[in-house]
Parts: sequence; structure tokens; C-alpha cells
Amino acid sequence: MATARSTLKERSPPAVPAGAPGGRIARLIAMVTTSGPVRLREAAQALGVSEMTVRRDLAVTDTLVCLGGYVAIAGAPLAGADYVLDREQRTHMAGKRAAAEAAARRVQSDETIFIDCGTTMPFLAAALPHDIPLTVVCYALNIATIVCRRPGTRVIMLGGFYYESSASFWSRESEDTLARLGIDRAFISAGGIHRERGVSCSSFHEVPLKQAAMARAEESCLVADATKFNQVKPAYFADVEAFDRIVTDKSLGVVTRKRFTGLRPVLETAALRSVA
Repeated sequence: MATARSTLKERSPPAVPAGAPGGRIARLIAMVTTSGPVRLREAAQALGVSEMTVRRDLAVTDTLVCLGGYVAIAGAPLAGADYVLDREQRTHMAGKRAAAEAAARRVQSDETIFIDCGTTMPFLAAALPHDIPLTVVCYALNIATIVCRRPGTRVIMLGGFYYESSASFWSRESEDTLARLGIDRAFISAGGIHRERGVSCSSFHEVPLKQAAMARAEESCLVADATKFNQVKPAYFADVEAFDRIVTDKSLGVVTRKRFTGLRPVLETAALRSVA
């Protein structure tokens, strides 16, 4: 019996040290399973390694993935179950159009502009002045469909993996492309705008593209209807004061308007009109 126990002990796999890649992956799985997607920076800090080391660990496992700066379970619905394009595009249409059309009036001839994804931005794309040449950078089908038909327009369509919930694309190459572009104005959408907790959206894959566009833009303009204020969505991507301008509609409540007045971004409210 002693010999048998010795043999079984010898055949047992050795424990994986916590500092080894396998040990780190096991800790990451536990973190993500318990708390949901974890920011790459926070994961690296928790493990006591660099972000690059975490990326290398993720490259050798099929269980986890790094997407939009977050570590998550591979195949998990990162796009946000609470956001579906077909449903959202039929809500708050008057506010979306008012904000989008007001923002579009800022565009000047020969500018390079970035138009985010979402259901507010098609109103902006449709409202762009038709008598001036523009370069439009986008990554969503509902935007590309509009601007590709616009005369005098050069379109830079960022591709990659397709996310049906927002009809948009993401890839590391798209982030790299944005980093090489000069952008005059970035028009950014959001699902949540909160003075203390920042600006957020439902889809994690949008985060690096929004951030890259804002980093390259001379002016970053947040465009959203009034219902998005005092809301927080899962994927944070910027502080309110990272923007130069916030354009919304006049249904924004007086108390909320006062809370956002006096901050770095100029707050602009546009009059509502009926939507046909």
C-alpha cells in the first residue's frame, strides 16, 4: 500500500505557482467570474505584473480575451444585453435629432471628422452640410451607409470583427489606424453621462475606438439626447471634462443643467421639433 501511495503521489501533477502564467490565468478567471469584465490595468495591478505580461498570458489561453481594454470570458456577450440597435433607434428620436443636427452645424469645409456608432449619429451624418468636401471616419454600418452616398466625401471605414448589437466593427488595426489620423472633430455618442462617474456606453469594444478618436481630435464633442444624463452604463470611457463640448436637447432638466454648467465642456442645448 505504501508503494501504491508513493506511485500515486509521484504521478500527481505539480501545483501551478501563482506567479507562473497558468497561475495568473487561474487568478484572472476567478476575478472575471466573480466581478465581470476587469480593466486590463486593474488586472495587471492585482497580479503585480505589467499590462504586456497580462496580454501575453491571454494570448495562450482560449478561456479569456482582452477586448476594449477589458479582460473577459471569451465568448461572453460584451456588447451589452441592455442595448439593441433596432430597439434603441426608435426611442427618444426628437431629442437625438435635435442634438445631432446642432452638432453637425459645427462642421467646416475640408475637415476630417470622426462619427461614432449608435442611434443618434445617423441623424448627424444625414445633417452634414452637402455643399462642402469632407473626410469622414466611421466604424458603423448605419453611418457608412449614409456618408457613402454624400457627394464630395472621402470615407475611411474602420473594419474588423462585426458586432450585430450596434452594427459596428472593432479590431486592433482600427485602433492603429486612428492613431495615425489627424481628426478635426470627433463626434462621440454615449449611453450614460454622469458628472462624477463619467461617460459610458454599453459595448466594451467601442471603448478603445472612442478613446483613440478623442486623443487625435482637435475638438471632442459629446452628442446625446437628454435621457442619457445621470445614467451609468457598464463600459466607462472618459471623464466629462475630457470633452470640449456637450450637445443635447432642451428637455434637459434645470437641476441637471446646473450641475453640468461651469465644467470644461461647453453645454449646448438644441430645440426639439417633431420627427416625421
